[in-house]
Amino acid sequence: MASGILTWVLSFFFFALAVVQGGGGGRGGGAAEELWCVAKNNAADDALQSSLDWACGPGGANCGPIQKGGPCYDPSDLQRTASFAFNDYFVKHGLTEDSCSFSNSAALTSLNPSHNNCKFPSSSLSRSNGKLYWISDSRVS
Repeated sequence: MASGILTWVLSFFFFALAVVQGGGGGRGGGAAEELWCVAKNNAADDALQSSLDWACGPGGANCGPIQKGGPCYDPSDLQRTASFAFNDYFVKHGLTEDSCSFSNSAALTSLNPSHNNCKFPSSSLSRSNGKLYWISDSRVS
């Protein structure tokens, strides 16, 4: 019985390792990475505010967490606030570089922007030949 469990655990480990390394199915075998869409450090405040307004309005991003009382509410930090909305839009709208543009006010990062109780949803993507491919998600509800 114990050897059967050990065999299963080892099989699962090697399968997961192959998928993470891009060897299981691929679209070019790029390495998987978690990515988030965040506001650029050098983006002008007026551009961030305009893009934030669009993301939370017509863009359909879930901006509840950045509203007063939400875990990501911080009226003093426009960059963090915009980043949450940009990332939510990115996750919901195709996980493409185009869905993380916001008039050139946003960029993809592999650095998790979550802070304190504010958790940003992410997706595991594979980058191959300059394109992003969705592998799995770790959306936070």
